[in-house]
Amino acid sequence: MTMLKLNPKRVALVAIDLQKGILGAPIAPHPAATVIANSTRLAEATTRGGGLAARVHVGFSPDGADRPGQEVDQPMPGGPRPLDWMDFVPEVAAWSGALEILKRQWGAFFGTELDLQMRRRGLDTIVLTGVATNFGVEQTAREAWQLGHAVVVAEDATSASAGEAAHRFAIETILPRIARVRSTEAILAALAH
Repeated sequence: MTMLKLNPKRVALVAIDLQKGILGAPIAPHPAATVIANSTRLAEATTRGGGLAARVHVGFSPDGADRPGQEVDQPMPGGPRPLDWMDFVPEVAAWSGALEILKRQWGAFFGTELDLQMRRRGLDTIVLTGVATNFGVEQTAREAWQLGHAVVVAEDATSASAGEAAHRFAIETILPRIARVRSTEAILAALAH
């Protein structure tokens, strides 16, 4: 594994689905408090270094008409959601100056302005955190990679809703092919140089 080098002025910290409705369900292997705390530390370091913090959440209209509707073997749960389901948890809502992205599917790039906002700011690297490792985080990493952005995943600032095995599979098998997977501490050290 090579030493991580980052130019903080070219980095966007992208936090996936750190919202009340997602973090209210069980996640593994890292508890919600750890994912939130590490994401917040990375957001602060990124903005301090001249980069951008972006908080991404998923949400749908009250009637669900804008939800993906393709037939699949294991559909995501539907139905009515609590009014605060897509609200960011307080620690993430408090990020000063963060770009807010609303997505309607797993990935943070498709159908949103995230790529446009990164390019206009001269950002070419994303540091990914959030939930779920094997859904929103992995899909956003794939989209970023296809768009030509460098991708770094903070392993201990992500977790899976489908359990630790799903997290490990994404971290060990998929993400190393399209990203550099590192600890929060290693990324903080790279942002400080």
